[in-house]
Amino acid sequence: GLVVFGRRWAIGSDDFVLPGAFELFVRLVWWIGILVLYTVHKGQFNCPGGGLLHSYLLGLLILLASIICALSALVYVSMQGTISNPGPRKSLPKILYTRLLLYFPEFIWAVVGAVWVSDNSVQCEKTVINGIIGTVIASWIIIVFTIIGVIIVFDPLGGKKTFYLPDGVSRNLESSQSGQLLYNVKSSATRVWEKRIRLLCCCIVQDDDHRVAFTSIAELFRNYFSDTDLVPSDIAAGLILLHQEQDKMENCPKEPEEVLCHSPSSVMTDDLDVELEKAAHYMLFAAAAYGWPYYVYTNPYTALCKLNGDCCRNRPTDSDITGSDRHNFHFGSILKITGLQYRDFIHISFHNKIYEIPFFVALDHKKEAIVVAVRGTLSFEDILTDLSADCEDLTLEEVLENGFVHKGITQAANYIYRKLINDGILNQAFTIAPEYKLVIVGHSLGGGTASILAIMLRNSFPTLRCYAFSPPGGLLSKSLADYTKHFIVSVIVGKDLVARLSMPNMEDLKRRIVRIVANCNRPKYQILLRGCWYEVFGGDPDDFPTELDGRNQDALTQPLLAEESLMVHRSPSYNALEEESHSNSPPQYPHLYLPGKIIHIVEECSSRRLCSSDIKYTARWSNETVFSSILISPKMITDHMPDVVLKALNSLSQEHGSCLSC
Repeated sequence: GLVVFGRRWAIGSDDFVLPGAFELFVRLVWWIGILVLYTVHKGQFNCPGGGLLHSYLLGLLILLASIICALSALVYVSMQGTISNPGPRKSLPKILYTRLLLYFPEFIWAVVGAVWVSDNSVQCEKTVINGIIGTVIASWIIIVFTIIGVIIVFDPLGGKKTFYLPDGVSRNLESSQSGQLLYNVKSSATRVWEKRIRLLCCCIVQDDDHRVAFTSIAELFRNYFSDTDLVPSDIAAGLILLHQEQDKMENCPKEPEEVLCHSPSSVMTDDLDVELEKAAHYMLFAAAAYGWPYYVYTNPYTALCKLNGDCCRNRPTDSDITGSDRHNFHFGSILKITGLQYRDFIHISFHNKIYEIPFFVALDHKKEAIVVAVRGTLSFEDILTDLSADCEDLTLEEVLENGFVHKGITQAANYIYRKLINDGILNQAFTIAPEYKLVIVGHSLGGGTASILAIMLRNSFPTLRCYAFSPPGGLLSKSLADYTKHFIVSVIVGKDLVARLSMPNMEDLKRRIVRIVANCNRPKYQILLRGCWYEVFGGDPDDFPTELDGRNQDALTQPLLAEESLMVHRSPSYNALEEESHSNSPPQYPHLYLPGKIIHIVEECSSRRLCSSDIKYTARWSNETVFSSILISPKMITDHMPDVVLKALNSLSQEHGSCLSC
């Protein structure tokens, strides 16, 4: 992070290349336009107010020329060095101070121009007046965008992070003094993150549960970001480099042993085909739990017309519906997606708060099952449930494999468990269909909740089955994950980010970013430009040269920042003290895994980016270790979407059906 005005900012000294070049282009065009305007009308300033106009244009030309010179120097210096070698850019703060000082005369000139334009006594040529109006508007636009940019890159903790102690002082601090200093800085960081979260969630009603969640999530973000000196563009460059490195490794030919180990036996293949057919069927219920947003998303042109036909119908009296469903849109969408009738629904809950997520219970006559479908993330409350990632013990009677679970998702599962058992919903369902089996399904957050709910209900319903589609990776400890292999099937598509999302995996990603950023000798602007080209048009991955390749040690004006110093700065006091305070403590976030047996669906396509609409998929049984690292890909988000999961499952199910008919 750049240090100016005695504090750290969330922008690097090499982040001024692209915005500076854009502003430089605008200023050059602006300067040339004003010069042409001044030259053409040089002898025509005899109109009322013309003298002031002449002085204004001359001053503007000189001011723009000064700004262009400052911008040129700023862009040139910002292009030097690399992310981990900022030495060649050590003069940038002085140039930045100069550029910022030029905003004062520009502001004064913009005010003068606005006053001159609004003066009715001025009767000069209309072209000149329009030119001045354009100049005034452009000046104010640039000033406003600059203020917005300063607000965006302002780091509320910048003053704390640049608080350096003299050499040897941190080692001589008394324990009480150092502990108090550490506590104060950590508390400040937590408060800053808590304010940000409250601001994002300002539209929802906040109670005690929300306040506890805000504090917990704020501490999570503080722990994750407090030990790095990376700015957002550094992280973007690191992700680009990791993606290219990953693609380079994927293009390498596999060893014969590695190919053989992925060849499943015929028994496992038959079992896989059966599970894929069931998963394709139950994914409809998991997708339907999203209600009208999913239905409109998958049917953008016809959904509203179809739903409008059902909105005026009365709600069915046979099913118990709780929560808000204006115009019957949610329930109408669920009916159309699942193809069920009104009478097939036992209970539907649209009630949504933190740790309390919507679900429905329905009779599936095709598979002779009572289906409990849990909705995934669709609201701010759901996001807060996702981010409540602390671990807690799950202790159940008659279950020996007790272990750690995701706190927020477990509380959501507890809520649904109480509704199903205490309110007699499952008793009502089994009274209607006593021979049916219980199946619990969900996607994303719903998949994680369904998995923990299945563990809770397993003793009461031994034949229970659970299908978790794209569940969060950091869900169950190893012992619980192994226990669930008997009754839970997880379905993951491609490089789904959420299925690999856990705190240890995020820490691993952070270290991989720091490692690759610290060892790449490309300037950041080149990494970003080439990365954008690579993501859009493809090409060969970069060769990843290191900082010292092809260069003399004398060419470095400053020693390289080591990988360790990018992770934990020894100079800021709170980081050094934090390392000491946690050196002997156990990890706050242990390794958590995906539930049950895992089906991994991978897209087959000859072209990595511009695939045809007829996409083919392959599926195989996998294990939790495959998802122990986050993969960078343009599809890491889209592979998680419920429509993509459903499309992949339908494709595989239809392919299996056509093979059987042949």
